[in-house]
Amino acid sequence: MHKLTTILLIATTLFLSCQQKETQKSPPKIAIAGFAIESSTFSPAKTEEAAFHASYKDGIFYQYPFLAKTAPLRQKAEWYPTVRGHALPGGIVTKEAYESLLGKTLKLLKENVPYDGLFLDIHGAMSVEGLDDPEGDMIVRIREVVGNKTMISTVMDLHGNVSKRLAANTDLMTCFRMAPHEDAMDSKKRAMVNLLDRLASGKGKPKYKVRIKVPILLPGEKTSTRVEPGKSLYAKIQPLTEQAGVIDAAIWMGYPWADEPRNHGVVMAVGDDKAQVTNAAETLAQAFWAVKDEFEFIAPTVNWEESIPAAIKSDKRPFFISDMGDNPTAGGAGDVTWTLTKILADKDIAANPALQVIYASIPGPKLIEAALKVGKGGTVSAMVGAAVDNRYAPPIQLTGTVEAIKEGDKNAEVEVVVKVNNVYVIVTKKRKPYHYEKDFTELGLDIRTADIVFVKIGYLVPELYDIQKGWLMALTPGGVDQDLHRLYYKRIQRPMFPVDEFSSEPDLSAELIPVVE
Repeated sequence: MHKLTTILLIATTLFLSCQQKETQKSPPKIAIAGFAIESSTFSPAKTEEAAFHASYKDGIFYQYPFLAKTAPLRQKAEWYPTVRGHALPGGIVTKEAYESLLGKTLKLLKENVPYDGLFLDIHGAMSVEGLDDPEGDMIVRIREVVGNKTMISTVMDLHGNVSKRLAANTDLMTCFRMAPHEDAMDSKKRAMVNLLDRLASGKGKPKYKVRIKVPILLPGEKTSTRVEPGKSLYAKIQPLTEQAGVIDAAIWMGYPWADEPRNHGVVMAVGDDKAQVTNAAETLAQAFWAVKDEFEFIAPTVNWEESIPAAIKSDKRPFFISDMGDNPTAGGAGDVTWTLTKILADKDIAANPALQVIYASIPGPKLIEAALKVGKGGTVSAMVGAAVDNRYAPPIQLTGTVEAIKEGDKNAEVEVVVKVNNVYVIVTKKRKPYHYEKDFTELGLDIRTADIVFVKIGYLVPELYDIQKGWLMALTPGGVDQDLHRLYYKRIQRPMFPVDEFSSEPDLSAELIPVVE
């Protein structure tokens, strides 16, 4: 009897051990992929593969602090990074560059299929030669490799576009909720956490996805979440996502400088309760439409002729003027010389030699070459600008003293400060936006004590915004012209606010997007 009891005990222990092993889940396999840019189709510039500065495999982890080796999220899955690149906004991407990056992504994905999940990190405003809706094309081709069972969680810029094809092939979708994008990393983490939670819980893909087209297309300079109505509009999202049955919801403003049918506002919501998901999306879409007439430029906006007199007259220093039409952070070529030509010829600036004026920036490889030869303190004279976009003004023969030279920047490669009378012009080998104070201080320029600072930016990023004491946005020409009526759209869906009048209210009812099985 004692032997029988022992045998039964051993058998029971073995059975329970096997049961435990069966119930213990191995960590999910999750791939990481995506390359991003916002591309203006109204600019003559083209974007090549090198501009994406792509990282591969484990080199991708540094882009996500929440996936550092010791981070809790890193321990929750087996990770298979493939390709991740992000280009400075610019012109349309060449077909060759797109196919090369996507081809490398697909090849690396094939190495470790199948996957439980895939984290897709994109922008949503990439344009490619001869191809509508590149992100939609990208996700379809990714699906062909990973299959329909893999759960895809997609994170995007709120200035991106969500086509039906993109929405149909992703399972969890979200975007940033702040402009400027101070929450970019938080949004990426949220997309990752949503994916991990669904896999860990065994709930699988959300049962419902809804999408609503909102016929609005506005620039980021009018839709900042720093101010109303954007601030309150985006504040409505979080409470809706806290409802039972709703996983996430998002509002995309769309990208106005590409003339494609997918370019317009979109609201999406995902979750397991059809009524709640539908209500969340329709609530946000109706709120978006209701405040459309309240969107205004984030700063006082003037025609160019008014900008310099206002800056000189003001007692606020430093006074910033945004050269918006050629903003490289929105997709401008960055080498339009129209504004700089007018600054150098401005009689009011010339008549006030005590004014310290800074202009950031203009590409000029020939001047860079000359400056490297003569060195700091030397005199240079060479052509700058308008090598890509000469529609508004020709290249400038810039002559002045070399005040500083800096090499090694990721985007500019080489930067030179040329002093022309009382104007300090930053010339770069390749285009570069100037976002941070260190961008200037590393060149020996103190923007806090300057009088007027011109930047090829639309709305100022937080650091410059905190430094400026006065600020105007100037309506200058370029590939990202803020006057949308001058863009001559031919392919966007019409009618579209604000370029068209509406004879009736748009249909803002939710459209159910089938779940990929």
